[in-house]
Amino acid sequence: MLNKVVIFGVGLIGGSFARSLRKAGAVREIVGVGRSATSMARAKELGIIDAIGVSGAAADGALPLADALHGADLVLLAAPVAQTEAILASIAPHLQAGTVVTDAGSTKSDVVASARRALGSKVAQFVPGHPIAGRETNGPDAAIDNLYVGKKVVLTALAENSETDVERVAAAWRACDAIIHRLTPEEHDKVFAAVSHLPHLLAYALVDDIARKPHADLLFQYAASGFRDFTRIAGSSPEMWRDISLANQPALLAELDAYMAQLTVLRAQLAANDGAGLEQVYSNAQHARHQWITAIEAAETPPSPDKAD
Repeated sequence: MLNKVVIFGVGLIGGSFARSLRKAGAVREIVGVGRSATSMARAKELGIIDAIGVSGAAADGALPLADALHGADLVLLAAPVAQTEAILASIAPHLQAGTVVTDAGSTKSDVVASARRALGSKVAQFVPGHPIAGRETNGPDAAIDNLYVGKKVVLTALAENSETDVERVAAAWRACDAIIHRLTPEEHDKVFAAVSHLPHLLAYALVDDIARKPHADLLFQYAASGFRDFTRIAGSSPEMWRDISLANQPALLAELDAYMAQLTVLRAQLAANDGAGLEQVYSNAQHARHQWITAIEAAETPPSPDKAD
């Protein structure tokens, strides 16, 4: 049981974390802090949070940041990664010895660097994390209590972290029915540049390209399920993905260069009417995807109970 949790950003990610902890009966009090007074008021109205904290002067019943953080067991940063350092700098003077801070950012090396600059000697209290879950909707109304069920949460613990603090963060996510994985910050950023950040960039690029064509209305009129499925993630927050793209620039550029090289090969095959070459690429991709889906389904299927003789 967590006595008090403070969440910076109570939209889809932070709000769903709050709802999940409440559903599990794993927290007594939740305080929300955010940039938008309207969003914070809505989060409180929906019962996602119990109180509102503010970085500036307290107003309309909101708690000053020192009071919001006082006695907190856990602080979650669920704001765009570009805001991480400023948020950590604002809480550093009020961070008590018993409080553990974590984040939900999609990049980790930059977040760790920000934490070291902002927290200094208190960096041991910061356990970086990344829940692998999301939807295309944003804001407090998007928050649901089962977003993390069966989903991975990657913790990229620092050398300075105590195992007790890491376990506090892990236990909070397990209360949301998430599955804990461990990577280094560097491993994390390389992996997610390939399987998350690059796909988002490609989806945004394709929709933007179609939208800019003079006959865009006609094209969108005939776009069906394949286009919808491929571009679903282009409905995500542009601000958030701008920040992620820039924060993980080196790894994302490497993946983009590799993908452009693959497109060059495919273009050459298409121009040469090389059906065998195209089919080989398509077949390899199909086989790899089938194996991936099979592995996911196997991991998500609970073992059958032993039958009595």
